[in-house]
Amino acid sequence: MTKFIRLFLAALRGSETNFTSGSINRAIFLLSVPMILEMVMESLFAVVDIFFVARIGSEAVATVGLTESVLTLVYSVAIGLSTAAAAMVSRRIGESNPREAGRTVGQAILVAVVVALVLGLPGVIFAESILRLMGGSPQLVANGTGFTRMIFASAPAIILLHVLSGCLRGSGDASVAMRSLWLANGVNIVLCPVFIFGLGPFPELGVMGSAVATTMGRTVGVLYQLYALTRRSGALQVLRADLTPEPGVIRNLLTVAVGGTGQYLIGSASWVFLTRLVSTFGSEVVAGYTIAIRILIFTILPSWGMANAAATLVGQNLGAGQPDRAETSVWRAALCNMIFLLLIGVLFYVGAHRVVWLFDHTPRVVEIAVQCIRIFCVGYVAFAYGMVVSQAFNGAGDTRTPTLINIVCFWMIEIPLAYTLADTLDWGPSGVFWAVATSETLLAVMAVWVFRRGHWKTVQV
Repeated sequence: MTKFIRLFLAALRGSETNFTSGSINRAIFLLSVPMILEMVMESLFAVVDIFFVARIGSEAVATVGLTESVLTLVYSVAIGLSTAAAAMVSRRIGESNPREAGRTVGQAILVAVVVALVLGLPGVIFAESILRLMGGSPQLVANGTGFTRMIFASAPAIILLHVLSGCLRGSGDASVAMRSLWLANGVNIVLCPVFIFGLGPFPELGVMGSAVATTMGRTVGVLYQLYALTRRSGALQVLRADLTPEPGVIRNLLTVAVGGTGQYLIGSASWVFLTRLVSTFGSEVVAGYTIAIRILIFTILPSWGMANAAATLVGQNLGAGQPDRAETSVWRAALCNMIFLLLIGVLFYVGAHRVVWLFDHTPRVVEIAVQCIRIFCVGYVAFAYGMVVSQAFNGAGDTRTPTLINIVCFWMIEIPLAYTLADTLDWGPSGVFWAVATSETLLAVMAVWVFRRGHWKTVQV
């Protein structure tokens, strides 16, 4: 027990950043602990917001759900850029070239800011039209436009928070990324009820207060990351000169990012279509679906911590010329993730009703949320392998393979299947949920099959 505690504390401190030698199990643990805690904090953003927003009413929850479904397009770009930056930084660290890694981070910051402005401004300008196109009722559009506009205005904070976290994870300094999410979420937890309900001297902003609190929290997290990246004692240091545009590095970054962005854009676009389909069944169904997704994110994002750990190990070990060690790391991380999600799946399947009841007491909302959670939990074992192996491809810089797999599973299978089950066969909302579970299972099978072929070991970034 004493040894475990020492190892756990070492993971929190981030005392080790290079994982190209030594015990693979130790490396997975040291990387996974802060990454899991980071993902828990990130998921709390969603859970805390919906917990307080649900106190306003189903319409407010539906506003958040419709906005978030479109905002996933911004998240897709953020995660794609983060994937590319993490792959390049981890490869440079594996090559024992920290100065070039710092230069890569500087270029990633420049690209992130430009992309955030390009994506955020249209959302700010056309916020009302976005809610209307997503099927929002006239009253929902009238009350929720301010929330949507504010969330899109926060695009720079959203994208930078993801990109800088990816850079830190790629360098092996996952503990700093973890602390930045702790700080961001702490601010959000405190300010959410303050701005939503108008506590103390602050005005009551309703659902708009959620957007203000979330934006402030993310901004504080980004400022902490920038501080950590510019201090001299950090494992990864960014200098002012690194912010000078370097076409070669930017070109390389964008080449990898295009695949990563496309990969998540495909997945998020499918969620937009699914949310639009769910909205045809009414606001209460959208609210139940939104609550279920937020709850499920809370369980799956910690698993992404293990997947991100595998990605870092793949990148660093490929940079060090050790592809076999990289592959072994992936299989061990996937096994750990499978055991974790299997246990979580059983617990949530049995206790779904009690968990949903904490967020909403409306019978129809609870019914839909419980139904969604239980169907998704059936596919948790497959989810575990799918997310780790997909991230392993990304860690190697092979973002093209997961992109192609996503096209097949999400656009060629998931969306047509959802429409067929929900409308043609008249399964209703459950048809959408079963389509998601089925496509995610097929994704895992395809990813494992392609990964075993080993082409990812020869990718250069």
